[in-house]
Amino acid sequence: MQAITVRDRDAGLAGMSLTDMPYPHAAENDVVVQVHAAGFTPGELDWPGTWTDRAGRDRTPSVPGHELSGVVVELGYGTTGLSVGQRVFGLADWTRNGTLAEYAAVEARNLAPLPADIDHTVAAALPISGLTAWQGLFDHGRLTTGQTVLIHGAAGGVGSIAVQLAREAGARVIGTGRAFDRDRALALGVDTFIDLEAEKLEDAGEADVVFDVIGGDILDRSAALVRAGGTLVTIAMRPKVQPTDGRAVFFVVEPDRAQLADLATWVRDGRLKPVVGAVRPLAEAPAAFAPGKRTPGKTIIRVTQD
Repeated sequence: MQAITVRDRDAGLAGMSLTDMPYPHAAENDVVVQVHAAGFTPGELDWPGTWTDRAGRDRTPSVPGHELSGVVVELGYGTTGLSVGQRVFGLADWTRNGTLAEYAAVEARNLAPLPADIDHTVAAALPISGLTAWQGLFDHGRLTTGQTVLIHGAAGGVGSIAVQLAREAGARVIGTGRAFDRDRALALGVDTFIDLEAEKLEDAGEADVVFDVIGGDILDRSAALVRAGGTLVTIAMRPKVQPTDGRAVFFVVEPDRAQLADLATWVRDGRLKPVVGAVRPLAEAPAAFAPGKRTPGKTIIRVTQD
């Protein structure tokens, strides 16, 4: 099969190429998915799991990408809950070969059925951003109807999903970002937008939940905005400053079949719209990793035509 691989950590993007790789082995409780569309995170080349397995051993050449949508073509021994020919989407393991390939072996529990009326390119934009937003708001932030949530990076991949989920949950939403993001954030449904380059973050007022994706000084200053009994949630780094009378939570997203299924239902019902940007073929994936002009939406790699 063809796949995007990385072989040399020091080479960075220059070491990323389209190559021939062995067809993946379906271990116990795995499925092999023919990948129709895949998503990636630009910072993956800095992640330890891109280069080593769980025991810390070198596993190059490795395949990056951890989001996928496709069709099950093989079941591993003992696999239940999915069937050959079924459309699925989900999140591949951080320390195994990923999804920028024609086929990927994935633990079945990390995948959810994909309704026939959701395009693979839309589904591939959902796993990391959707699960991160869901878990940050509801599992860790405990957001409920009538509360106020402040979402940093409201027009970004995670933030745009979080804004929509929070609105559907009946929360008041304050969004932050740059001036470039204002119109998009307002269109997504934020009630108030704060331009972090031209306005004072502290003018946002208190919130029951603050959801941070930025870290650094913004994270530190956000602690003071957490209402008594509220929660500061971040995916950027462990908080150095704690809310005076609240909680601070740092977390890394985890696969969850039930949450993926709920997200798919929301998309199918029109209540949630992942923002898809450019759609590029597998051969152009290395170029898609390269930093460039900031554009709205998540870049998706189209691997196999429907």
